[in-house]
This record gives sequence, structure tokens and C-alpha cells, in this order.
Amino acid sequence: MKKVLTLTTALSAILFSANAMAAGFHLREQSAAAQGNAFAGATAGAEDNSYTYYNVAGLTRQKGTQFTAGGTYIAPKATAKRVQGQNGERGADVENVVHAAISPNFTISHQLNDKWFVGFAGNSPYGMITKYDYEWVGGDHGITSDVKTATFTPMTAYKATDKLSLGAGVQFQYLWAHLTSSHSASRTGIVSEDGHSWAYGYELGALYEFTDRTRVGVGYRSEIKHKIKGKMKSSGSELSQSENPYAAGTGQYVDQLLNQSIKVNLNTPAMLSLGAYHDITERWAIMAEYQRVFWSSFKDLTFTGRTMNQPQGYIARVNESWRDTNFYAIGTSIKLDEQWKLRLGLAYDQSAVKLEHRTPRIPDSDRFWMTAGLGYQYNEHLSFNLAYTYINARKAQLDTSLTGNDGYNVKAEYHNSIQAFAFGVSYNF
Repeated sequence: MKKVLTLTTALSAILFSANAMAAGFHLREQSAAAQGNAFAGATAGAEDNSYTYYNVAGLTRQKGTQFTAGGTYIAPKATAKRVQGQNGERGADVENVVHAAISPNFTISHQLNDKWFVGFAGNSPYGMITKYDYEWVGGDHGITSDVKTATFTPMTAYKATDKLSLGAGVQFQYLWAHLTSSHSASRTGIVSEDGHSWAYGYELGALYEFTDRTRVGVGYRSEIKHKIKGKMKSSGSELSQSENPYAAGTGQYVDQLLNQSIKVNLNTPAMLSLGAYHDITERWAIMAEYQRVFWSSFKDLTFTGRTMNQPQGYIARVNESWRDTNFYAIGTSIKLDEQWKLRLGLAYDQSAVKLEHRTPRIPDSDRFWMTAGLGYQYNEHLSFNLAYTYINARKAQLDTSLTGNDGYNVKAEYHNSIQAFAFGVSYNF
């Protein structure tokens, strides 16, 4: 069923789209200090407790009681150019496809004794806002998208030896999504979808300190399986029988199909990170990071509800074939004096979507990162971190006729770049 399939594609896009900062929909920006180095060495750095997002074992380097809070303002610039519709007609360029957003985070940690450490963190690891003009030729693939997440993680770490630390945590994650799309290329009606879910996963980490100057870390965040429940609603004109072969000539079936409670299973991917950190001198450090994100777990989205699209037995299904991605980063830090620290970093982020699977809501492409950060140690208790990131994304071609999913064909060329500004404050009690 063409129009319901395009709605499914839109939900696929909101939850698995090229967000402002990383391939797929992951937001790495959970530490202003780590962002200054483009997250190079994030699993080994453990400079404050915000690094526990990347490796929970780093808790053992946080003495006493510490509280860290911050956020990243993400300002993307995404333009769809050379837009073509179903019959090759030229559509208007769409500016500001991806909208700005803030990704907040906080972490509190406490040292129980020489061996055991505990902590609790809250962050928003996935999220984005996209919006196209109502008049754009790809309206049936989606118009407005809004997704938000909140993850809360109690965690603990154990210093097994003088050199080896181990850690684990449980992730409790809430996901909320909203989207709109047009009924058809004529855009005579709007379909909206709202859904939410609570789900949980886990994280594991290990940190090995060869010397006081050299350490390596490994961090793993598990796949989280969401079972989203929500409402599908339609307004405006109904689809005709010619557009829906199961309409039985009345439109009543279509009205039931597009106005009902729905369910869809959705998995956020597992991630494996490896990092290294080395102090060359007392003032100069270098670091490196590799991360593998297992996006191949995202194969398709299947929508079910009380009223099914017969004879398939579900409302709609969109086939997706995402690939696992690699993230590489290198960085350096220089202590300018006893209070100020300069951070620099470069990174390469691989796209999870190839041309044949790219949709108007997933104009994902490879990205190159350049970052700089500044840390300030006000006194023995209080410190601040600032970071700036510029990301240049490769041009992304779009041709929906290659995806194998129904919908009016759209072609476009996406030009994307991102700026991000991070702030963090840390207090040791």
C-alpha cells in the first residue's frame, strides 16, 4: 500500500536518520572535554566522570565525589538541491532540512573505598529534528520529524589490580517520536504519527594502565530493543481505491488503516570502542580512538495494528539494509599552564547508508571532523570545559527509485555541514 509505506519510510527516517553529529542517529556529544579531542582516546582518557559514557571502567580514576554537567548546541546546515519529482519535474531547493538542537548530559560519581566506585548518568544519546516545506515534491516521504531520547545509567566499577579496572552499568532508555507526511504527491492530506517506548540495555568497560602515562580502554554499549507503541492519524482527503487496492471502493478501510493504534519494533545498535592515551611529557598528551557501530541490526521496520493491510498481515514494512560503520579519531592535549589546557582533534565518520538505501529523511554521508577545546581548572574543586566542532559531510545523492520501497520517486543532492558548541562544568566535593 503506497501511502502507508511512505509513512513507514518517514518513521524509519525520524528514528534512523542522518542526525546532526554522527553516522546513523547516534549523538556522541556526552562530554565537552572529550569533544575537544574529537573523542579520540575517550575510552582511555577518563579525565572526568563524563568519560564514563564511553568506558564505565574509567570511574576508578575519579576520586571522592564528583558531579559533572553540560550540553552541546548542535547547529546543522543541510540543503536539498537539484530536486526532481516523479516525472522529472524540477522542485524547489529545501533549506534548513535539519534543525538545531541541544544534547544535555550529567554524571555523578562516588568513591566507596579503594576498590569500588559507583555512579549515575543521564544523557540524550539519540535525537534530531528535521522539517521540509509542505510544498516540497517528496512530501509523501515525510515533512516533519522529531525524535528525543533520555537514557539513565546506574553504574559501578572495580579496581581489580593496580593496573586493571572493570566496570558495568544498566541503561534505561526512553524514546519519543513524532512525524508528519502528506497522503500523496498532491499533498491534499496529512498523516501524523506519535509513539514512545521504554527499554533497557547494558554497558561494560575495562581500563588497563601500563604506566602512569600510558593507558588503554575498551567500552561496549549493548543493543537496546524498543517496542514502540503509538497512534497513527490522518486528516484531509482520503486515498482513493486506485491508490489502495484494499479500499473495497468505500475508503472506509483506508480510514481505519490510517487512524489506529500501531506498534513497531526498533533496535538501537550495539557499539564497541577502543581507545589509547599517552602522556609524552607532563604537558603534552596524544590519544586515538576506534569505534564500531553495529548498524547492520537495522534490517527493516514492520508496522502492526488492529486493522491490517491484507493479505500481508501487517500495516506496512520497509526493508532497510544498513551496514556497520567505523569511526576513527586522533587528538592531542597541551597544558598551557597550571590552569589552562588546549585540546585538538580530527576524526572520520563512516556513513551507515549507501546510495541504494538513502531516503529523503536519511541523506547520510561520510563525515570529516575538526575540533578544538579549552579546559580551565579554576581551583582544586571546580573546572570548566568548552569545545567547538566543525563537521564537513560529503555530498549525498538521493534517488528513491533505488530503495525498492513504494512512493513517488524523488531525486536530490544534499549538501550538509555541522557546527557544535559544547560546555561542561565539573565539581569535586
